[in-house]
Amino acid sequence: MPSTPTPSGLRYRPDSPIGALALAEHRVEHPRATVVAIHGGLDRASSFTRLSRRLDDVDVIAYDRRGYQRSRPLGPGTLDQHVADLERVIAWAAPTGPVILFGHSFGGLVAMTLAARTPGAAVVVVAFESPLPWVLARSSPTPVPGENPALEAERFFRRVVSDSSWERLSASEQESRRLDGPGLTADLTEMTTPIAPFELDEIRVPVRYLYGDQRSGPYYHALARRLESANRYFSARELAGVPHGAHLSHPDLLADEIRDAFDHASAAGTSVGGEAPTREGKFHERR
Repeated sequence: MPSTPTPSGLRYRPDSPIGALALAEHRVEHPRATVVAIHGGLDRASSFTRLSRRLDDVDVIAYDRRGYQRSRPLGPGTLDQHVADLERVIAWAAPTGPVILFGHSFGGLVAMTLAARTPGAAVVVVAFESPLPWVLARSSPTPVPGENPALEAERFFRRVVSDSSWERLSASEQESRRLDGPGLTADLTEMTTPIAPFELDEIRVPVRYLYGDQRSGPYYHALARRLESANRYFSARELAGVPHGAHLSHPDLLADEIRDAFDHASAAGTSVGGEAPTREGKFHERR
């Protein structure tokens, strides 16, 4: 839907049009498409602000997933609930125009699950280091979350980011992360279920799978090769020197990848093998 341009980057809407789901938007005057950004565990919509400023030719919509930050009143969500929320965000943000889904970590799992279930929801998916243990198990699998969500949040932050980064947070910032513990615990629980949320061959839209060469680089490299060999809609790229928090540390590089993925999908008519998805979730023959 059209809106006033917001050149300074993402801004939270004072009143969400989607119930208690907190929405942030960055609008431009003549958008080529709408990027819907889905954050990972222990994160928030505002972490995409730097990225949104580099995407000056598209609208960018992000939201606090249920259980996190301003969407905490909704309580922690299951994967199915997160997928349903994403569908509602897309329906509001871009009811007719092309949609690019960008998912960071667990957010990419949400995006790919929607793409598998509703191919016409987006013209392309870009995922960064999204966990898919059902496709390739880690040598050290995600542990089953403990009974103390606040402690789980602190342990997760220290493990994924660093001890020193946790220590540099103010007391209020540390408490904010702990309050997101129930949401994180729900995410981790989804990661430990033995049942895959979708089969790879159910994805019929282009997916650009990105990963860095830092911590867990070898795992993501092997996972990326597995994805490419299993489904021709997947393409993967390794980004040299990029850590897990790429949207914070390398927003320019990510913006270029998102544009490139959209350009490739547009040039091909989002087609592999002569089919192109429509926004209604069906396929039609390319003329």
